[in-house]
This record gives sequence, C-alpha cells and structure tokens, in this order.
Amino acid sequence: MMMSGMAFWPGSAVAPPAVAQSDPATVRDMQPSGFQAYLSGLRPKARAMGIRDATMDGVFPTLTFNPRVVALDQAQPGGGPESPIPAFEPYRRQHVDAARINRGRIAYQTNRSRLTRIERETGVPEAIMVAIYGHETNYGSYVGDFDLLRSLATLAFEGRRRALFEPELLATLKMLDSGVPRGRLVGSWAGATGYPQFLPSVYLRVAKDGDGDGKADIWTSEADALASIANYFVDAGWRRGMPWGIAVSVPAGLDRGAIANRTTAPRCPRVMERHSRWLTMAEWRRRGVMPLGGTTLADTDLATLIEPDGPGRTAYLLTGNYRVILDYNCSNFYALSVGLLADAVAG
Repeated sequence: MMMSGMAFWPGSAVAPPAVAQSDPATVRDMQPSGFQAYLSGLRPKARAMGIRDATMDGVFPTLTFNPRVVALDQAQPGGGPESPIPAFEPYRRQHVDAARINRGRIAYQTNRSRLTRIERETGVPEAIMVAIYGHETNYGSYVGDFDLLRSLATLAFEGRRRALFEPELLATLKMLDSGVPRGRLVGSWAGATGYPQFLPSVYLRVAKDGDGDGKADIWTSEADALASIANYFVDAGWRRGMPWGIAVSVPAGLDRGAIANRTTAPRCPRVMERHSRWLTMAEWRRRGVMPLGGTTLADTDLATLIEPDGPGRTAYLLTGNYRVILDYNCSNFYALSVGLLADAVAG
C-alpha cells in the first residue's frame, strides 16, 4: 500500500475516505511546545483505546516535528476530475516487467507450501498474494525507513489531513502498547509499514500469524505477511474460485453508450467511472466481447468492461474480485497490474 504510480493512498495504498480537513497548525504552533501540547491532548483518546500512559510517557518526549513529511504530503498530485489519465501500457511495462515476474516466481516457489495452505484456508489465490507482495515492496526489498510515530504525529499535528492521520497515529501507539517493537515501526512517510505496506489501523484489523510463533510479524516473516494479505482480501470480500478478470477483444462496432455505467460510486468515483455497467459473460459474448486467452468466465458471472488505453487496444472484463484488489489500492492501473503479475507468476 505504498504511494506509487497511480496509487491514491500510501499503504496501501488504500484510497482514503473523504474526510473533513482541520485548520492547519500555524507557524507559531509549529514550535516544539505546540507539538508536545498536541500530543498531550491525545492522551484521553489513547486511554479510551486502552493505551497505557507508560507507553505514551516513553514515546511522546522522543518525538519531534518532521517538516519533510509535510512537504511530501503537500506535494501529492491532486488528481482532479479534469486532469488527463495517462496510458496504461507504460505503467504495465514498468510494473509487470521480466524482473518482477522472475522474482515473483522465485517467491512463489520458495513459499509454495505455506501459500498452498493459505489458499486452501482462505480461497485467495497464491499468485495474488505474491503479486501484492511484489507490487508493494518488490518482495521485501524496500519497505521504507521513516519513523512511523514521528511521521504520523507530524502529519496529524500539522492538521491539513488530521482526520486521516490522527487515527493512524493512535493505531501505531496501540501496536507499540501491544508489544510490537519500536524498531519495527518504520515505513513510508505516510504510515504504510511492513512487507504488505499496511496502515497501522489495517494491521490491527487483519494482520495474522502465518508461521505459528504467536506473532503477526509483517516486517520479517514472509509467512505472516502473506497470511495477512490473504486475510485482508477475505475481509474485503474475496470470492473463492472467481478470477479477478480476463483480457478480451472488443468489436469495433460495440455500442459503448448502451453499456455505460449510469451510477456514481461513493468511493473512488474517478476510478469506477471508467468501468461499464455490470453484464453477465453471456451478455458480453452476445455483444462480441471475447476472451483472448484460455481463462474465461461462466455464462452467469457478472463483469464490467474497462478499456484502459481506449478502443482498439487490449480490454478487460473485471469481476467482483477485481473490486477487492481496488480496496487494497483504489487505482485501476495498480489493480490491473496486480492481476496481470499474478497471472504471469502462476503461468
């Protein structure tokens, strides 16, 4: 869930819900005393979550304001409704390249026994777990080195997106209070951490022990990271046995107006507006939309159509499981690349 490519939210890379913005802290408030006063004001909320005063006493005095993370946050592209959407193909070539596929196949074979067990238990395909792992941290090769507590405290205090970052700061404190070592609490500038790049609140919700040692260590244990990724997908509604989608050819005469989506999604509307309305596979076939490979969908399976590079280029029929990948990171480029990488790794 890192901020990369077309991602909207680091850690994710999960797109954030709409949140009210608090008034940013003033220059005067940016002094150390103002920063520490803000942290002290969090104590009642932290206590309500069961976080001990001893934990706060040990951490708060060590934290200082980090202007770099504020600059990084303010530099994020707006992605307004009028800004152009780039072509997908260059992104695909960068993120589903030979090196990533080959490393994915090595990770796939190295973890095969545990992947098989996790898929049997959850229904989440082995290759999908590996593809998320590959996209988020290039199979653990880069997980970020920002101090989560300092970064999240800074972003929450600065106030521009306090409603977003303050709960993640409190969740990080809860992790520390629950026994996660302080040294593990590093990651992206905006709070994504570990091999899966989970936000702290996501870690608290879905992280799992995958190797039986009693800990959910998503920072050094591939077994725990992969089990946690699968648990995230189960929590988001993954359907066992359903492909994420298939590549298709679209006839030149397809009436795109007849298949247009007429509803506005409450979350990530710009991502969802590129999808057609839902039709069964049988209905798509009647319109001349045909699978390009061996994988297909049952006649009764529902799917939406996306043409990421426009008419005349490869298009995809996408199932409800594709929406689960979007839940991890609400970007069509990200979700398509995860699906394509998974197919290549498994193939």
